[in-house]
Amino acid sequence: MNNSLVIAIDFDGTCVEHDYPAVGMDVEGAVETLRALQSHGHRLILFTMRSGERLEAAKRWFKDRKIELWGVNRNPEQKEWTESCKVYADFYIDDSALGCPIMFIDGVRRPVVNWAKIRSLLEYNRVL
Repeated sequence: MNNSLVIAIDFDGTCVEHDYPAVGMDVEGAVETLRALQSHGHRLILFTMRSGERLEAAKRWFKDRKIELWGVNRNPEQKEWTESCKVYADFYIDDSALGCPIMFIDGVRRPVVNWAKIRSLLEYNRVL
């Protein structure tokens, strides 16, 4: 796959450890993999339940890490062909998605995304 893909990324439990309403610690491998996706021309959408100031905190997390978001809770091109509120993407990376590789961190109650396995899947599928 050499074409630009749209990738929807959850936030809590995916990019950062679960600590809602605060922003948790970065999940190992998230920043590097998201930057790699961006450098390959893929468009990233933050796809989260956060709203208001909590959403702004998540958006700052991306900005502080120099990861550009193409959209936030919406696909900017989608309105051209549908009024649906479901965000269209080629891939969804979410700790709650069935089949998404997860891992447990000592002392943390909920699992987080295993970005090493995500990266392997992306490389296998020639996304990276």
